[in-house]
Parts: sequence; structure tokens; C-alpha cells
Amino acid sequence: MSSSTEGAPIINKGRYLAILVCWLLGNGCLFSWNSMLTIQDYYSYLFPLDVATSGKGGIGEFIGVCAVSGAFGIADAHVQGGMVGDLSLMSPELIQSFLAGLAASGALTSALRLITKAAFENSQNGFRKGAMMFFSISCFFELVCVLLYAFVFPKLPIVKYYREKAASEGSMTVSADLAAGGMQKHQVQEVEDPNLKERLSNKQLLLENVDYAIDLFLIYVLTLSIFPGFLAEDTGSHSLGSWYALVLIAMYNVWDLIGRYIPLLKPLELSSRKGLMAAILLRFLLIPAFYFTSKYGDQGWMIMLTSFLGLSNGYLTVCVLTAAPKGYKGPEQNALGNLLVVFLLAGIFAGVTLDWLWLIGKGW
Repeated sequence: MSSSTEGAPIINKGRYLAILVCWLLGNGCLFSWNSMLTIQDYYSYLFPLDVATSGKGGIGEFIGVCAVSGAFGIADAHVQGGMVGDLSLMSPELIQSFLAGLAASGALTSALRLITKAAFENSQNGFRKGAMMFFSISCFFELVCVLLYAFVFPKLPIVKYYREKAASEGSMTVSADLAAGGMQKHQVQEVEDPNLKERLSNKQLLLENVDYAIDLFLIYVLTLSIFPGFLAEDTGSHSLGSWYALVLIAMYNVWDLIGRYIPLLKPLELSSRKGLMAAILLRFLLIPAFYFTSKYGDQGWMIMLTSFLGLSNGYLTVCVLTAAPKGYKGPEQNALGNLLVVFLLAGIFAGVTLDWLWLIGKGW
């Protein structure tokens, strides 16, 4: 099983199904968060969205929505960290597909929100009806993804192969996954490598890859300091009216998705560690660009800038996360994937926290 000649047929068996499943799981990972994000036009006018009071609001409902948002954040951290860690020890095309699915969840929720908003726009209480339909479809898709992960993903031949390989290299978490999937402990032990060296500690892994960790932090601290708060609140009045924020969010999500597929074209893949850091630092020029465009530019320029924000976010994320786990054994790849997601999520938190700085000098 550990030799390349034995593993090749298994890796290729069901390969495209595995890519599709990883893409769908990436969708499911962020679908709930993107659903709450994309519905902000409804919150802006009728906050909160709650079944109990039919949109009349109240402090209790506000606290409830905040609690649900927090729960989504906790769930996202666990799921995204676990999936990236798991896929880091597998083929790079699987993690690329998962990351593309993360972006696709944003594009799909944006498209779904635009459709439901348009469908109910002229009906009585249409704003609320469209929002409820949107959330119902989102919940159903989320359930499908849970079932996919529980009953389909562990049975894929390529997933079994890489998990067995990682278990033979000493990965305890993967061994537990295999046991849960029906593989007995002695079956894992049969392929263990007697010459296996002790794996690097998390601290050693982080020190060897601190530039990748900083890369992900900087990518997302910039992105989330602009998207979605600044785009929804600080872009002025334009001819698109209440559709403007939705269009900006949709353009970001679409180009974020496109950016995550660009590294599949090998000549366009950025793998240099210094090159990645330089590109990520240059991306901070978007801050003054957005500031001056919001003050002096029209909606066309803002849409273009937002599209580039999404394109660069998706492209650089995939480049970092597919380059970083190379050259390690399965347990180390798994751990490194987990560590990198911690910095990615820290960047998201810092970016959202710093979003308020755009309000300085605007008055209250």
C-alpha cells in the first residue's frame, strides 16, 4: 500500500468524485456563515430576522442572532481546521477543490439571495418571504453536506488510501478515523514503517513555516477589514440602490471563486515563498484605493476594486495552502494544516475587528 506502484490505481479510482465531494464540502463549510452575511440587506431594513416575532425585533431576538452567529463561528473554526488538516495529507488537488468550494459557497449564496430577493420583491411582505425562502434552501444544502461527509467521504478510495498511509506514518487522529470507518487497528499496524522517525512538534512545524502562517493572517486581515462591512456601509448612494451592496458582495464572491482555480494553471501558480510574501504585502495598497474610490469614484470603479479583492484573496489562499504542506509526513501535514487555519481565522477576526477604523472622522 505504501509504494507508489500499488497506490497509483487507488488514487486514480474515483478521483473526480473525490474532487466533487471536496468541493461540495467546502461549500457546506461556509454556507451558513455566507448565508448570514449575504442577508445583511434584510437585517439593514427589518432586523432582526426571527420567526417568533415576524420581524418586529427586540433585544432578545438581537441577542439570539448574535448567539447563532457565534455558534456559526465556532462550527466554522472546527470544520475548516479539521478539513484542511485532513486534506493537507492528501493530494493537493483535493485541498484546492475544497478551498474552491469555500469560495463557491459565497458565490452560490449571493446568487440565491439575488434570486429570492427578485422573486418576492413586489409581493406583500416580500422582503421577509424572500429571506425565509433563502434560509430554508441554505439549511437543506447544509444537511446534504453533513450526510456527504458522514457517509460518502470516508468511503472514497483515495481518502482511504491517504488515511491508511498517514496512519502508517504515525497519525493517531487518522487511525481513529479509519477505525470509525471499519478498518481494524491491526490492519493499520501491518503497514507501519519500522524506520519512522519521530514527527516534528507543532512548535517546530510553526517555526519552519512561520512565513506561510503570516501570509494567511495578512491575506485575511486585509480582506475582512474591507469585506463585507466597508462595502455594505461606506460606499455611498448609487443608482443600484438597495441592490448595490448585494452586487458588490456577489462580485467579490465570484472573483474569489475564479481566483482559486487560477493555480491549476501551473505557469500561473505562485510557489516562491518570497514571491508570496511580496504579493501579499503589495495587496495592502488596496486600502488607500478603496478609501479614495469611496470618496471620489463611481460604482463601476468600486465594483472593479471589489472584484480584484476577491480574485487576489482566492488566488493567494490556494497558493499558500497547497505549497505549505509539501515535504512532510502525514501527521506533520495534518498538524500544519490545522496550524495554518488558526492563523487564517485569526486574520479574519482581526480584520473584522479593525473594520470599524473606516468610521473614524465620519461622525455619528
